[in-house]
Amino acid sequence: MSETHELLESYLTSTSMVQQQIDSYNRFIAIGMQRVVDSQSLVEPEVSDFAIKFGTIRVEPPVIIESDSSSKRIIPNEALTRNLTYSAPIYLTYTPMISGIEKTINAGEAFIGEMPVMVKSALCYTSNMRKEQLLSEGEDPDDPGGYFIIKGTERVLVGIEDLAPNRIICTKEKSGDVTSKVFSTTLSFRAKCSVTRDAYGVYSILFPTISKGVDLVMILRALGMTDTQILDNLESKETKNDMLLNIDLSKAKGMKEDDAIMELGHMSAPNQAKAYQQKRAEMQLDTYVLPHLGTVPKARLDKAKYLLRMVERASLVAYKHVKSDDKDHYANKRIKLAGDLMEELFTNAFRFLVRDIKYQVERTTARGRKLNVRTNINPDTLTEKILYSMGTGSWPAGQTGVSQVLDRTNFASALAQLRRVKSPLAKKHPHYKARDVHGTYVGKLCPSEAPEGIDVGLTKYLALMAKITVGADQKGLEEKIKSLKLLESE
Repeated sequence: MSETHELLESYLTSTSMVQQQIDSYNRFIAIGMQRVVDSQSLVEPEVSDFAIKFGTIRVEPPVIIESDSSSKRIIPNEALTRNLTYSAPIYLTYTPMISGIEKTINAGEAFIGEMPVMVKSALCYTSNMRKEQLLSEGEDPDDPGGYFIIKGTERVLVGIEDLAPNRIICTKEKSGDVTSKVFSTTLSFRAKCSVTRDAYGVYSILFPTISKGVDLVMILRALGMTDTQILDNLESKETKNDMLLNIDLSKAKGMKEDDAIMELGHMSAPNQAKAYQQKRAEMQLDTYVLPHLGTVPKARLDKAKYLLRMVERASLVAYKHVKSDDKDHYANKRIKLAGDLMEELFTNAFRFLVRDIKYQVERTTARGRKLNVRTNINPDTLTEKILYSMGTGSWPAGQTGVSQVLDRTNFASALAQLRRVKSPLAKKHPHYKARDVHGTYVGKLCPSEAPEGIDVGLTKYLALMAKITVGADQKGLEEKIKSLKLLESE
């Protein structure tokens, strides 16, 4: 490099070109795996007064078990030459519970499966090796890492860009309707919730499990809000006017909370028993309406307030007080890197493991055998589920081509693939706006590097000095804001 590129040279010598993938994977191992376990920590089989509580999860450095049952450490080069999977054993602590009481005397730790290890990540032996050590072990000292080795094949998890979750995006449709939508996302579930204001100012809400828009005032009533509370939580004059019209036109006018819940139940489960209708309506409100705010009844009032923020945004756009949001603006996008994709995969695989443990415990009890938690855990269930997706590229969310074979045509092509970003939009559709270069790409994505043909503009590459943050825990920030009295405490 010439003297004019001192800054670039300094950056490239101090930072890995695939650092974003490595940081994302390290975060998944350090925080993500435990978060998945905590969300499904209690296994309750159909066995009277018996349950299993999971505790901490840990991953050991990569090892291989030889044919003589001996285990030894394995490095990427050996996994490649012997057509093996470069993976590490996962251990999980458990405590049996009888009649709700933890039996710590019978607690233990079990091997539950294997986790593919990213080359050069914190788990990989080569991450701390010097150049001389790498050469003596037969490793390439210039190899950037950031990929996995599955059955002797180098595979890359390609970054996927998507609209930002848990963020209100308000757009004006061609029909004149204004829609505020939010992709409400929890660890294992994603629900699209949208509030639409038609040309007359009438609001309807759409969420999973219902096929057409439902009267918004009825949902607000079912969430526990009165007319006075609804109007008190709105700020602008125009929005209050819109809401007064909606309250007047709504068939939920004068209804109490229980009546509104029953009305929703009647709509979603007609010709069913009243008890079932009520249960169904409550399940819809708790599970499918803005699940990121909570899936318990006490979160209902927060959900109602959030819906009113969506209403306010739609009214302001309709009255042209604020501009509608640009879906292609990169502030409204997020990129799922290797760690996020592995978390999705692990969540799905762990759910299968929990289901399998339940079945094994029930079968053992039915046969009248002595119950031992460790013998009812089959590690192959988790391992096979993870390796299947890693090997085929089919992800639990229905995406395909997520895991790709690393292109080793030359060094530049390998680096480019590790920095690739894919859009989930269908290739066959024109999507002219989504394919165009947006002004917000500057410094983030390369404006000229894109394949020709049907992939143009949908497959992108990170700019040379682009840096991606791997996320932070929101709960700590929420607690801080609540302590500063900037957000209402529960």
